[in-house]
Amino acid sequence: MDIRRRNNVTVTGNPQGPAVVLAHGFGCDQNMWRLTVPALAEDYRVVLFDYVGAGGSDLSAFSRDRYATLGGYAQDVVEVCEALDLRDAAFVGHSVSSMIGVLAAGLAPERIGALVMVAPSPRYIDDEDYRGGFSAEDIDELLESLESNYLGWSAAMAPVIMGNAERPELGEELKNSFCATDPDMARVFAHTTFLSDSRDDLKSVGVPTLVLECTQDAIAPREVGAFVHEAIPGSTLATLDATGHCPHLSAPEATNEAITTFLAGLR
Repeated sequence: MDIRRRNNVTVTGNPQGPAVVLAHGFGCDQNMWRLTVPALAEDYRVVLFDYVGAGGSDLSAFSRDRYATLGGYAQDVVEVCEALDLRDAAFVGHSVSSMIGVLAAGLAPERIGALVMVAPSPRYIDDEDYRGGFSAEDIDELLESLESNYLGWSAAMAPVIMGNAERPELGEELKNSFCATDPDMARVFAHTTFLSDSRDDLKSVGVPTLVLECTQDAIAPREVGAFVHEAIPGSTLATLDATGHCPHLSAPEATNEAITTFLAGLR
C-alpha cells in the first residue's frame, strides 16, 4: 500500500532540517496547520498528513476494526514515519492526536524524539478525583447526537469547541471541516476519541515533551493540562494566551512561538 497516498502526506519546508510531524485532531485535516507551517518551514522539514477518513486521505483504506482504538491511528503515524524514513522527529499533535503521538512514540521510539501536545486530554470523562470536563452522561449524549444527526451536531458543537464567540468565522471553519469528513468514519473516530482513556500511557513517555493548554477550553480544562504535565516525567507545561480548543487557529502567533521555542531547545 502507498502510505503517502493513503494518508495524503505532504512534505514541505527545509529538506535538510529536523523533521516535524503535524497531526490534526478529530474532525479536522492537515489544512488546520496552515498558520503554523510558515513558522516552521525555514528551519524544519515539515510533514503533514490526514488520518484515514479525513481530508484527502484514501477512504477505501478505512477499517472500522483498526480505527476503533487509538492504537490504529498510532500505527498510521508510525507507517508515515517509516515511509519517509524519519528519525527522532518532533511530533506535534492537536487534541486527541497528542495521545496518538504518545502511543506512536511507544511503538517506534526511534522515529519520534519529542512530543508537543496542543490542548491534550488523556480522558474526557470525569473519574473519581480526575476531572476530564465531562460526565459519562455528557459523552453519551454527545455521541448519541452525533450518531443521529452528524451535520446538526457539527453545526452545534463547532462553535463550542472553537470558543472565540466574537470571531464566528473560526467556528464556521471548524463546522465546515467537520461536515467535510465522512460521517460514518467520523462516528468511529468520535467514539474512539471521547471514550478513550490514555492516562496510564503518559507514564511511559521518555522523550522531551511540551504540553500546551489554553486559558479557557471547553474540551480540555486546565485541570487536564496539569494532570498531563504531572504524569509525564520532565515535561514542560505552557499556558497560552488563548481561548478555545484550537489555539493554532485562534491564536497562531502565541502557539507558534511556544512550539518553535521548544523545538529550538532540542537542537
